[in-house]
Amino acid sequence: MTQVQAKARKLTIARAMAESIAMEMRTDDKVFVMGEDIGELGGVFGNTRGLYKEFGSERVKDTPISETAFIGAAVGAASDGMKPIVELMFVDFFGVCFDAIYNMMAKNTYFSGGEVNVPMVLMTSTGGGYSDGGQHSQCLHATFAHLPGMKVVAPSNAYDAKGLMTAAIRDPNPVIFMFHKALQGMGWLGTEKDAIVNVPEEVYEVPLGQAAITRTGSDVTIVGITSGVHHGLKAARELEQQGVSAEVVDLRSLVPLDRDTVIQSVRKTGRLIVVDEDYHSYGMTAEIIASVTEAGVPMKAPPQRVAYPDIPIPFTPVMEQWALPSAEKIVKAFEKMKENEE
Repeated sequence: MTQVQAKARKLTIARAMAESIAMEMRTDDKVFVMGEDIGELGGVFGNTRGLYKEFGSERVKDTPISETAFIGAAVGAASDGMKPIVELMFVDFFGVCFDAIYNMMAKNTYFSGGEVNVPMVLMTSTGGGYSDGGQHSQCLHATFAHLPGMKVVAPSNAYDAKGLMTAAIRDPNPVIFMFHKALQGMGWLGTEKDAIVNVPEEVYEVPLGQAAITRTGSDVTIVGITSGVHHGLKAARELEQQGVSAEVVDLRSLVPLDRDTVIQSVRKTGRLIVVDEDYHSYGMTAEIIASVTEAGVPMKAPPQRVAYPDIPIPFTPVMEQWALPSAEKIVKAFEKMKENEE
């Protein structure tokens, strides 16, 4: 996709999300925000900074610590014609409010025979690496993508974050907007420099369900989402030093899933590595591999996946870092593929 041309202006993902929300709130009185600490604080991860000052407590609502209550309220508001944006501070908290998410938010349009839309955005943080334990560190991409009725998007950079958020707010369906903590650009979380990119000042949309080729190559396709994209780009630079040309695909969206872009890339390269910080089994990595295999794409070696092992996320830093995906693991996966070819 050709990006909107504009004066160079680099933003973090956090600032890009807040800017998109503010722009939609200015033009549509039905848009409002709810969640924990999203008011004067501006959100723990910076997604709502500046909104409270501009729009006040009527449209930027700090809530009690009761995810079931405020997500249920958002579903009701959306069903009644409003466009709520609700933050689930950590995706791991979905367990206490999953009935509101899946049996209400995702299904009410179907239960009503298409008479009642639920145009709401549930934004939530993902990702580990901070010794926050198994209650605050998961990605769970596949958990939401597996369940029909919701769209699921996850940006890897600020340009996509703004455009995807705008598209999500305007979509008549419920959208899960999953942002990775390590990519937000918040100093205390560390900063992934490649996630801070030029972002146009004007309003624009990035279509939901359209992947992007972030690096072209001819020898292997590396498919990822959020942090997996950046691991893939780092691995591609390492592989380039070995004379290997790696193509990196950023899915950007899991539902809808742009299988065609992935399939076309693998047809060209003949090799596939899928990267995800979600769990190894039954996840996005398996879905991508299955999609390519079902399409009958000839491959030079069995596909590989680099994902989180099927264990609860450790608190101990050494153990957690051992478990996380990395560029090094992607390079080793490629080396394994080459061994299988010999």
